[in-house]
Amino acid sequence: MSKRQPNFIVIVADDLGYGDIGCDGGTLIRTPNLDQMAAEGVRFTDFYASANVCTPSRAGLLTGRYAIRSGLAHEVIQPADTTGLPLSEVTLPKALGEAYATALIGKWHLGHVAPHWPPTAHGFDRFYGLPYSHDMRPLSLYGGDGADVAVLEAKPDLARLTQNFFEQTLAFAEENRDRPFFALVTLTAPHIPLKPNPDDLTGSPGGAYGEVVEEIDLNVGRLLARLKALGLDEDTLVIFTSDNGPWFEGSSGPFRDRKGGSAWDGGFRVPFIARQPGTLPAGVVTDALSSNLDLLPTLLALAGIAPPADRELDGADLSAVMTQGAASPNEQIVLFDNTHVAAVRTARWKYVVRSYYRTMDIPLDRYPLLFDMTLDPGENYSLAALHPEALADMTARVEAARAKYGSIGAAFPPHVAPASAADHPD
Repeated sequence: MSKRQPNFIVIVADDLGYGDIGCDGGTLIRTPNLDQMAAEGVRFTDFYASANVCTPSRAGLLTGRYAIRSGLAHEVIQPADTTGLPLSEVTLPKALGEAYATALIGKWHLGHVAPHWPPTAHGFDRFYGLPYSHDMRPLSLYGGDGADVAVLEAKPDLARLTQNFFEQTLAFAEENRDRPFFALVTLTAPHIPLKPNPDDLTGSPGGAYGEVVEEIDLNVGRLLARLKALGLDEDTLVIFTSDNGPWFEGSSGPFRDRKGGSAWDGGFRVPFIARQPGTLPAGVVTDALSSNLDLLPTLLALAGIAPPADRELDGADLSAVMTQGAASPNEQIVLFDNTHVAAVRTARWKYVVRSYYRTMDIPLDRYPLLFDMTLDPGENYSLAALHPEALADMTARVEAARAKYGSIGAAFPPHVAPASAADHPD
């Protein structure tokens, strides 16, 4: 095992579905490098994004806390908005501290107006990327260190964003090869608009969507090869995941619904692969209950850094799960749809209390939907009538979550997207 503090590269795809990569059951899109990464590391089958849309999921990942705590649980930030991640939140780069060189490379989408902007205000040493989704306007590419973040391109080449983000990641790793570093690489693909890179066309049978996913896979392979060439392979934990489920295209695998789909797993269940030769075992598949809230406490534990002591985290340390095959430290995961508790998931059970029908957002407390996720991961048949004790336990969990997080969320008025938001959906 390496004696130095590990480097961390966390790659977050945008709107990539659970079923879009081969190691998670995908058959149409070719992802040999991600599949190899899983074969050389640990793959989680029951890993959840902390929200079913972009902004709150990213807030959860960076802070280890549900977005309802930071006022970002309702919908997503739009170009006309002035909201953002509060500076009072302790983000991963803040928590890692001066021992680590840190960079955010890719999409931010946690506030593009001061004081929430630029991302370097939240502890990153370097930023290279976009303020929000690449289907939003106005859109410029920014970059810089510290407070010196400025526009690099007024009209970025959308087809080469993935290529540029990985090239910047490689340059950052090489520049900081002699010290611990953390790079959060937040891709824009495969979020629409789909713009395949003419330099990396693969002829994917998955069409334009498949092309941009296969380009991600190619670049993951190049990244891992470069880490080996730099002698950083065993010193670097590389993680691959997605911010939520697929949108108009893509596969949510065997799971119900997709991005934004209230409580159903298709919007939340995402790929998660972790690889660090010599530290993590190879070829491990775990069903440990986990979410992107766990990244902050996990990376801090691996770095030997104590988590923030002045606030409650919603995530838990997965390091023993990844290194030793331990059981999940999470007894349950709460799934939110905007500010509503929409479901609670335990290792076996999932209780759904909110869904959509046409234009209605419907509470379902009078229609108990209790699913055995070991037998029915597609959430097709409620077993509430067959398991009254489980139903009582899960009902109590939902009520406790509502009591806890409802009072927290009451401190933040619901965000209402500006009128122009309809033209720029995330």
